[in-house]
Amino acid sequence: MDVTHSVETLIDSTTSKIQQLQKAFAELESHKALTLNLKWKELEEHFHGLEKSLKRRFDELEDQEREYETKTTEARQKLEKREAAILAKETASLECLQKKRDAAAFAVANAREKHRKVASETPSCPDDYQSGEPNVVDKPPDSLNSENNSDGLKDTPNEDEHFGVKSYPQLVQLCEEMDSAGLHKFISDNRKNLAAVREEIPFALKAAANPACMVLDSLEDFYSGEVANLDGKKNSDLLGSRRTCIMLMECLSILLKTMNAEPVSKVMSAEVKMQAKKIAGEWKPKLDALDVDASNGNSLEAHAFLQLLDTFGIASDFNDVELSRLVPMVSRRRQAADLCRSLGLSDKMPGVIEVLVNSGRQIDAVNLAFAFELTEQFFPVPLLKSYLKEAKKVSSPAKPGNASPTAQNDVSDRELTALKAVIKCIEEHKLEEQYPVDPLQKRVIQLEKAKADQKRVTEATKPQPKRPRANGVGYAPLVNNNNGADKNFYGRVTDRYPPYMYDRPYMYHPTPNDNHCPPLLGSAMYNMPPAAHGNYFGNAYQYQAAAYLH
Repeated sequence: MDVTHSVETLIDSTTSKIQQLQKAFAELESHKALTLNLKWKELEEHFHGLEKSLKRRFDELEDQEREYETKTTEARQKLEKREAAILAKETASLECLQKKRDAAAFAVANAREKHRKVASETPSCPDDYQSGEPNVVDKPPDSLNSENNSDGLKDTPNEDEHFGVKSYPQLVQLCEEMDSAGLHKFISDNRKNLAAVREEIPFALKAAANPACMVLDSLEDFYSGEVANLDGKKNSDLLGSRRTCIMLMECLSILLKTMNAEPVSKVMSAEVKMQAKKIAGEWKPKLDALDVDASNGNSLEAHAFLQLLDTFGIASDFNDVELSRLVPMVSRRRQAADLCRSLGLSDKMPGVIEVLVNSGRQIDAVNLAFAFELTEQFFPVPLLKSYLKEAKKVSSPAKPGNASPTAQNDVSDRELTALKAVIKCIEEHKLEEQYPVDPLQKRVIQLEKAKADQKRVTEATKPQPKRPRANGVGYAPLVNNNNGADKNFYGRVTDRYPPYMYDRPYMYHPTPNDNHCPPLLGSAMYNMPPAAHGNYFGNAYQYQAAAYLH
């Protein structure tokens, strides 16, 4: 401000300086001995021009200064609002976390109190490793009274003892009999209610003489019967059996985490771990032959191997670098992040994410980056944009004008799939502010509309089958109707379409109201078996649903 004031003072003093200069110039003119070629008017115009130029430049600088101060004020206000919003979110998060913590502490205290009451009323069995239970809940009063009144049934397990199994008591019976094959079949038969069955399996495993041995026995058929179909896809029953093996190992892990140290040591004995190492040693060479790209991050073989190491605690016997190379094979599995943490592979995740990015699987890379808090090293939004960019490159044909309708549909399907995957990832990780989904959704609508239009055009241009006219004028020559009951109305067709024969003739008998049809059609019949045309209708296809997916 001092500099500005001094500049204004100098500009205001120019008029007085010009007047002084005019007086000095007049004195010079008074000396006749000195001749001057300059006129005072020219000097005056020159100095006035300088004065105007300086004032104009000074005004421009003042305007720029005011604009800068305005922008600075606005930026400061925005920063203060953002800081206040962040502080409010932090406060709300802390309050929510405190409420959850209080609720959890209250639930734990209630559970301990209930467990203490049940333990005081029920005789303890310190030698039974099955005393560890996944959850602590009250037994029905009737079951407690029956236990107190029947001393002869103390050592016999019953359904009330495994109170976690409510909907499927058959699970307890199968586990008591150590029937791993029967357990597999039961899970397959109840695949429609797989979520409910899965919740009760950890409770039912308590009834087994040794749950770990039972689960290991269920793994014997993991690689048996591995035969590919004609299209190269594996048998759906085999895939279902492998998913069941993985689920049983996960349920065993849940059971072990809720048991005390002494029962766990009895379940996970040295013999059990030795058997698990033997199975892992047999599976490892088969994993080396798998193609990482072909699995597309959804390999059941790699998932089962890593789950085997985690469940039976034998990961220390294998090289963690080799284990980290298996992670891209299971990156799309929902258990991938938890498995990596449990196996001690968290420090290897930056390298795993780098491999996923380089192989064009940015969606999996973003999910793992959020799971292991590596978003500062691997920024999600640039990765998602890169994924869409690569998908568009792959989807763009070399010569769009010469592309067939089928090729164009494939291109649109690939881009549509990529867009939906990116939108889902953005919504799951709350990235809408950094990457708005509105343009992506508009593009999805545009592609779906174009796909529907293309489908309608294709169906409209599809050649329709010829049909005979009712008046007898058609593509087939008329035949003599002297013996119409024994002859076909249509003439002979080419060998490419063999004649269809029905098991019983279908006669068309004209009625008095059928004035539009000549008598020639009165005795035409079709002798075609149903199997001959079944492939053209839905009733002939035999669809076999997959065993189950989980």
